Amino acid sequence: MSRSILTRLPAMLLVIVLVVFPIYSFAGQYKCTRVIDGDTIQVLADGTKATIRLVGIDAPEISKKKHEPGQPFSQKSTKYLASLVLNKTVDIQSYGQDRYKRTLGVVYVNGANANLEMVKAGLAEVYRGKPASGFNNDPYIEAEKEARKAVRGMWELGDKYISPRDWRRR
Repeated sequence: MSRSILTRLPAMLLVIVLVVFPIYSFAGQYKCTRVIDGDTIQVLADGTKATIRLVGIDAPEISKKKHEPGQPFSQKSTKYLASLVLNKTVDIQSYGQDRYKRTLGVVYVNGANANLEMVKAGLAEVYRGKPASGFNNDPYIEAEKEARKAVRGMWELGDKYISPRDWRRR
């Protein structure tokens, strides 16, 4: 091998790793600059913005129209997530991207799993679609069972509760 190829080899390997293993390409620390809703945030690192969809959870839907309240508990869910992560340094464990090119990630603040905290508070349910590759939702299922049993957050709606997935379909 020529000397120039050897000097470029580390950079080439990095590119290959980032393309082949995107699940780990977004791991790291970021500053949360915006909470879009109860399961989506924006982060900033080195001047680059990224949208993170909290993997494994589904929060009540906010309204896309002005002057409409959205799904019950959507505003509480958004505010609670903001209290956990907004303007804080967060660690993100990536699980690839969704169909909208958002990074699917577990968001940690001071070591605490914000995704799981949303479910424990009764302000998000376990995502009902196909789980992200490599993601273990067992702790989320248990947390949702506990929140339902304790009638926390949106679970106080009882029979009137509609899952975010069904709400979107309407």
